[in-house]
Amino acid sequence: MLVKQFTVGMMGVCCYVVSCEQTKEAAIIDPGGDEDRVLDYCRVQGLKVTSIINTHGHPDHVCGNARIQEATGAKIVMHAEDVSYFSDPRIKGFFSSLGLPESPPIDVIVQDGATIAVGKEQLQVIHTPGHTPGGICLYSPPHCFTGDTLFVGAVGRTDFPGGSMRQMIDAIKSRLMTLPPDTLVWPGHGYGGSQSTIAREAKANPYLEL
Repeated sequence: MLVKQFTVGMMGVCCYVVSCEQTKEAAIIDPGGDEDRVLDYCRVQGLKVTSIINTHGHPDHVCGNARIQEATGAKIVMHAEDVSYFSDPRIKGFFSSLGLPESPPIDVIVQDGATIAVGKEQLQVIHTPGHTPGGICLYSPPHCFTGDTLFVGAVGRTDFPGGSMRQMIDAIKSRLMTLPPDTLVWPGHGYGGSQSTIAREAKANPYLEL
């Protein structure tokens, strides 16, 4: 699997293009802005984008869904809990203050343990609630795309509606820290750095002492 990381949008989201070397099929994870730059990369590389995967439903991670889908015809993928949660008019109203575009309807609703094909590669869905109810990480050895669950030396915020620090720490410890130590951590924002490993986070991330 080939991985290309972009920092996009006004919130500095880490967006990823992951692709299969053999088939040239690709998925875009968390398109949070600068869609033309991401699409230009896909065009130059000769990639066919088949999936748009959101690690969670916050507007800064889904605001590019419509533009990417319009350009590629790719299906939008999200965990069932966030599809339900972010459909609530009260939640929509809360996050509309950010002024970012909403996502079109979700095409593929996934649960924990589902696999998303990217050509001959696969991404395994790991449900890690806490930042949002339906937050997910995506695992394809040796890569793990952790969204806003796990950052380099930090974790996602939980003060927005639907957040729970205890739930998130429990998910990180039970679901992510059990992955192989050399697993590459690709975070949803580069606040403490743009890449890490499970071993490094297990040793040095202060939030995991909670």
